[in-house]
Amino acid sequence: MTQVPAHSDPAVTPVRDTPYTAPLRLYWYRDEPNFGDAISANIVSHVSKRDVKWAHHGNCEMYALGSLMKSVASHQTAPRDSGRKPFLWGTGTMAGLPNRAFRHHTRVALLRGPITAALMNRDDRVFGDPGLLIADVLGEAPARQDIVGLVPHMHYADDPRLRQIAADNPRIKLIDVRDEVPLRVVRDIASCAHVISQSLHGLVTADAFGIPNTWLNPAGIHGGALLKFHDYAAGIHRALGTPIETMEIEAVAKRAPTGPLGYADGIAASKEALYASFPQGLKQQGGRDDA
Repeated sequence: MTQVPAHSDPAVTPVRDTPYTAPLRLYWYRDEPNFGDAISANIVSHVSKRDVKWAHHGNCEMYALGSLMKSVASHQTAPRDSGRKPFLWGTGTMAGLPNRAFRHHTRVALLRGPITAALMNRDDRVFGDPGLLIADVLGEAPARQDIVGLVPHMHYADDPRLRQIAADNPRIKLIDVRDEVPLRVVRDIASCAHVISQSLHGLVTADAFGIPNTWLNPAGIHGGALLKFHDYAAGIHRALGTPIETMEIEAVAKRAPTGPLGYADGIAASKEALYASFPQGLKQQGGRDDA
């Protein structure tokens, strides 16, 4: 039987002393195939030690990986009948939040970065994108190859200019984020010596494996495309700078650094914050992996 302290907030999921048998209900964006959204389930399952299933805004228990805050704001507009508030764990935004009423109907475990926190009128000091835990999910990483991974955003995956660049340069490997096996994309990125990415989670995945990476201009993928990149980077104390342009890819690939990351301490701090902030009441207790 779950013990609930008399003073506890009914919106908080209490720690259980019996195993969960039902999957954790997680919302992630799935209208288009994209590994950066799909791996949210893998990561939440890894940390919670539970099975995870997709759930609608109305009954999800958590939002995690992705720039979901605008969608959260649109759907969490009133208290639920159950009184249970969904958790925000590593979630970020890609634009302003003119309506912040959703803050009263959700519970923040951790935010992706300080820009998201500022737009929510919060003064948080630690941040993290759950994608940084994907190396822990994968386990043993594939061997590094002397290749530069080119990771377009899903909306540019068929861009003929990018495909031609990869075709003309044997050292450049085009990686399609729409692969129906999301962890295959992760392995492809993990096998690179350097990554050039137009996808935010191409950069995050490279960071998770300690692979140097370069930001490719995401202009045109959606409104406010730059904000989410700077939000993530600021959260790990990375000086992201400005993205390169398509015409610079070949030159950057020739001189791409392959050494250790200068902001590795920021990544380590975010990973620690991610593990520490995951809601204890959503973790498996004495069940699948704790027996």
